Amino acid sequence: MRLLVVEDEPMLAGAIAEWLREDSHAVDVAGDGEAALERLAVHDYDVVVLDRSLPAVPGDEVCRRIVESGSGARVLMLTAAAEVTDRVAGLSLGADDYLTKPFAFPELAARVQSLGRRSRPAVPPVLRRAGITLDPALHRVFRDGAYVPLSKKEFGVLSELLRAGGAPVSAEFLLEKVWDEHADPFTPAVRLTILKLRRKLGDPPVIETVTAVGYRIP
Repeated sequence: MRLLVVEDEPMLAGAIAEWLREDSHAVDVAGDGEAALERLAVHDYDVVVLDRSLPAVPGDEVCRRIVESGSGARVLMLTAAAEVTDRVAGLSLGADDYLTKPFAFPELAARVQSLGRRSRPAVPPVLRRAGITLDPALHRVFRDGAYVPLSKKEFGVLSELLRAGGAPVSAEFLLEKVWDEHADPFTPAVRLTILKLRRKLGDPPVIETVTAVGYRIP
Protein backbone atom coordinates (compact mmCIF):
# COMPACT_ATOMS: atom_id res chain seq x y z
CA MET A 1 0.00 0.00 0.00
CA ARG A 2 0.98 3.65 -0.30
CA LEU A 3 1.13 5.27 3.16
CA LEU A 4 1.77 8.77 4.49
CA VAL A 5 3.24 9.24 7.97
CA VAL A 6 2.64 12.73 9.38
CA GLU A 7 4.69 13.23 12.53
CA ASP A 8 6.74 16.24 13.70
CA GLU A 9 9.18 14.21 15.81
CA PRO A 10 11.80 13.12 13.23
CA MET A 11 13.05 10.08 15.14
CA LEU A 12 9.56 8.72 15.73
CA ALA A 13 8.50 9.47 12.15
CA GLY A 14 11.55 7.63 10.82
CA ALA A 15 10.96 4.66 13.11
CA ILE A 16 7.30 4.37 12.06
CA ALA A 17 8.22 4.63 8.38
CA GLU A 18 10.92 1.97 8.60
CA TRP A 19 8.64 -0.42 10.51
CA LEU A 20 5.91 -0.05 7.90
CA ARG A 21 8.40 -0.47 5.04
CA GLU A 22 9.31 -3.82 6.56
CA ASP A 23 5.75 -4.85 5.61
CA SER A 24 6.52 -3.91 1.97
CA HIS A 25 4.52 -0.68 2.03
CA ALA A 26 5.60 2.45 0.17
CA VAL A 27 5.90 5.13 2.86
CA ASP A 28 6.24 8.91 2.54
CA VAL A 29 6.89 11.15 5.55
CA ALA A 30 5.71 14.70 6.28
CA GLY A 31 6.92 16.69 9.29
CA ASP A 32 3.98 19.09 9.53
CA GLY A 33 0.40 19.55 8.41
CA GLU A 34 1.22 21.84 5.50
CA ALA A 35 3.69 19.36 4.00
CA ALA A 36 1.11 16.60 4.50
CA LEU A 37 -1.55 18.49 2.55
CA GLU A 38 0.92 19.11 -0.29
CA ARG A 39 1.62 15.38 -0.58
CA LEU A 40 -2.06 14.47 -0.31
CA ALA A 41 -2.77 16.73 -3.29
CA VAL A 42 -0.29 14.76 -5.41
CA HIS A 43 -0.46 11.13 -4.28
CA ASP A 44 -3.27 8.64 -3.80
CA TYR A 45 -2.64 7.26 -0.31
CA ASP A 46 -4.37 4.22 1.15
CA VAL A 47 -3.71 5.12 4.80
CA VAL A 48 -2.50 8.28 6.55
CA VAL A 49 -0.86 7.86 9.96
CA LEU A 50 -1.54 11.31 11.40
CA ASP A 51 -0.20 12.91 14.57
CA ARG A 52 -2.91 15.10 16.05
CA SER A 53 -0.50 17.72 17.42
CA LEU A 54 1.33 19.26 14.45
CA PRO A 55 2.96 22.59 13.60
CA ALA A 56 1.76 24.78 10.69
CA VAL A 57 -1.58 23.02 10.13
CA PRO A 58 -3.00 20.99 13.06
CA GLY A 59 -3.70 17.30 12.62
CA ASP A 60 -7.41 17.90 13.19
CA GLU A 61 -7.50 20.24 10.18
CA VAL A 62 -5.55 17.79 8.01
CA CYS A 63 -8.03 15.06 8.93
CA ARG A 64 -10.97 17.31 8.15
CA ARG A 65 -9.60 18.15 4.71
CA ILE A 66 -8.93 14.49 3.90
CA VAL A 67 -12.55 13.66 4.72
CA GLU A 68 -13.92 16.65 2.78
CA SER A 69 -11.83 15.81 -0.28
CA GLY A 70 -13.65 12.51 -0.69
CA SER A 71 -10.32 10.70 -0.81
CA GLY A 72 -10.38 6.98 -0.13
CA ALA A 73 -7.49 7.41 2.31
CA ARG A 74 -8.14 6.04 5.80
CA VAL A 75 -6.83 8.01 8.77
CA LEU A 76 -5.12 6.52 11.81
CA MET A 77 -4.74 9.34 14.30
CA LEU A 78 -1.88 9.34 16.83
CA THR A 79 -1.94 11.37 20.02
CA ALA A 80 -0.50 11.57 23.48
CA ALA A 81 -3.97 12.38 24.83
CA ALA A 82 -5.49 9.21 26.25
CA GLU A 83 -8.77 10.58 27.63
CA VAL A 84 -12.00 9.18 26.21
CA THR A 85 -13.14 12.69 25.28
CA ASP A 86 -9.98 13.18 23.20
CA ARG A 87 -10.51 9.90 21.36
CA VAL A 88 -14.15 10.75 20.69
CA ALA A 89 -13.17 14.19 19.38
CA GLY A 90 -10.62 12.68 17.02
CA LEU A 91 -13.04 10.09 15.68
CA SER A 92 -15.77 12.72 15.27
CA LEU A 93 -13.48 14.57 12.85
CA GLY A 94 -13.60 11.58 10.55
CA ALA A 95 -10.56 9.59 11.68
CA ASP A 96 -11.03 5.86 11.10
CA ASP A 97 -8.94 4.72 14.05
CA TYR A 98 -7.14 6.19 17.04
CA LEU A 99 -3.91 5.13 18.75
CA THR A 100 -2.42 6.75 21.84
CA LYS A 101 1.29 7.29 22.45
CA PRO A 102 3.30 5.38 23.49
CA PHE A 103 2.24 2.47 21.31
CA ALA A 104 3.65 -0.86 20.17
CA PHE A 105 4.86 -0.90 16.56
CA PRO A 106 3.29 -4.31 15.81
CA GLU A 107 -0.11 -2.93 16.87
CA LEU A 108 0.37 0.14 14.67
CA ALA A 109 1.27 -2.07 11.70
CA ALA A 110 -1.76 -4.31 12.30
CA ARG A 111 -4.10 -1.34 12.48
CA VAL A 112 -2.65 0.12 9.28
CA GLN A 113 -3.11 -3.24 7.52
CA SER A 114 -6.72 -3.39 8.69
CA LEU A 115 -7.46 0.15 7.53
CA GLY A 116 -5.82 -0.56 4.19
CA ARG A 117 -8.25 -3.40 3.55
CA ARG A 118 -11.10 -0.95 4.12
CA SER A 119 -9.68 1.65 1.71
CA ARG A 120 -10.15 -0.67 -1.27
CA PRO A 121 -12.70 -3.23 -2.46
CA ALA A 122 -12.78 -6.12 -0.03
CA VAL A 123 -10.31 -8.93 -0.65
CA PRO A 124 -9.64 -12.08 1.38
CA PRO A 125 -6.98 -11.72 4.12
CA VAL A 126 -4.91 -14.38 2.32
CA LEU A 127 -4.63 -13.90 -1.46
CA ARG A 128 -4.72 -16.96 -3.75
CA ARG A 129 -4.52 -17.20 -7.52
CA ALA A 130 -2.86 -19.40 -10.16
CA GLY A 131 -1.33 -21.66 -7.50
CA ILE A 132 0.11 -18.69 -5.60
CA THR A 133 -0.72 -18.05 -1.94
CA LEU A 134 0.28 -14.71 -0.40
CA ASP A 135 -0.23 -14.01 3.29
CA PRO A 136 0.19 -10.26 4.02
CA ALA A 137 0.17 -10.73 7.80
CA LEU A 138 2.93 -13.36 7.86
CA HIS A 139 4.69 -11.88 4.82
CA ARG A 140 4.96 -15.27 3.12
CA VAL A 141 4.43 -16.43 -0.44
CA PHE A 142 4.01 -20.01 -1.68
CA ARG A 143 3.60 -21.43 -5.16
CA ASP A 144 2.04 -24.86 -5.33
CA GLY A 145 2.96 -25.34 -1.68
CA ALA A 146 6.63 -24.37 -2.07
CA TYR A 147 7.91 -21.32 -0.19
CA VAL A 148 9.09 -18.44 -2.43
CA PRO A 149 11.46 -15.94 -0.77
CA LEU A 150 10.80 -12.42 -2.07
CA SER A 151 12.26 -8.97 -1.49
CA LYS A 152 10.01 -6.22 -0.11
CA LYS A 153 9.39 -4.69 -3.55
CA GLU A 154 8.74 -8.09 -5.15
CA PHE A 155 6.27 -8.91 -2.38
CA GLY A 156 4.54 -5.53 -2.85
CA VAL A 157 4.22 -5.91 -6.62
CA LEU A 158 2.92 -9.47 -6.35
CA SER A 159 0.40 -8.37 -3.73
CA GLU A 160 -0.99 -5.67 -6.06
CA LEU A 161 -1.22 -8.11 -8.97
CA LEU A 162 -3.13 -10.60 -6.85
CA ARG A 163 -5.42 -7.93 -5.44
CA ALA A 164 -6.41 -7.00 -8.98
CA GLY A 165 -8.17 -10.35 -9.35
CA GLY A 166 -6.98 -11.03 -12.90
CA ALA A 167 -7.35 -7.49 -14.19
CA PRO A 168 -4.27 -5.82 -15.70
CA VAL A 169 -2.30 -3.44 -13.48
CA SER A 170 -0.29 -0.63 -15.05
CA ALA A 171 3.37 0.00 -14.31
CA GLU A 172 2.39 3.51 -13.21
CA PHE A 173 -0.02 2.11 -10.61
CA LEU A 174 2.60 -0.30 -9.31
CA LEU A 175 5.14 2.51 -9.03
CA GLU A 176 2.61 4.62 -7.11
CA LYS A 177 1.65 1.88 -4.67
CA VAL A 178 4.92 0.03 -4.07
CA TRP A 179 7.59 2.74 -4.32
CA ASP A 180 7.67 6.07 -2.48
CA GLU A 181 7.71 9.69 -3.63
CA HIS A 182 11.46 9.60 -4.30
CA ALA A 183 11.04 7.07 -7.12
CA ASP A 184 11.99 8.33 -10.58
CA PRO A 185 8.86 8.12 -12.79
CA PHE A 186 11.11 6.94 -15.65
CA THR A 187 12.81 4.22 -13.63
CA PRO A 188 12.81 0.66 -15.01
CA ALA A 189 12.29 -0.62 -11.44
CA VAL A 190 8.83 -2.06 -12.12
CA ARG A 191 9.95 -3.96 -15.22
CA LEU A 192 13.03 -5.32 -13.46
CA THR A 193 10.98 -6.38 -10.43
CA ILE A 194 8.52 -8.21 -12.69
CA LEU A 195 11.44 -10.04 -14.33
CA LYS A 196 12.75 -11.13 -10.93
CA LEU A 197 9.29 -12.21 -9.82
CA ARG A 198 8.83 -14.34 -12.91
CA ARG A 199 12.15 -16.05 -12.29
CA LYS A 200 11.44 -16.71 -8.61
CA LEU A 201 7.88 -17.95 -9.19
CA GLY A 202 9.18 -20.43 -11.76
CA ASP A 203 7.42 -22.34 -14.53
CA PRO A 204 4.89 -22.26 -15.97
CA PRO A 205 4.95 -18.44 -16.05
CA VAL A 206 2.01 -16.80 -14.28
CA ILE A 207 2.60 -13.06 -14.85
CA GLU A 208 1.44 -11.92 -18.27
CA THR A 209 2.39 -8.69 -20.03
CA VAL A 210 -0.63 -6.90 -21.47
CA THR A 211 0.70 -4.75 -24.30
CA ALA A 212 0.32 -1.01 -23.69
CA VAL A 213 -1.61 -1.71 -20.47
CA GLY A 214 0.54 -3.43 -17.85
CA TYR A 215 0.75 -6.83 -16.15
CA ARG A 216 -1.70 -9.37 -14.82
CA ILE A 217 -2.03 -12.80 -13.25
CA PRO A 218 -4.92 -14.41 -15.17
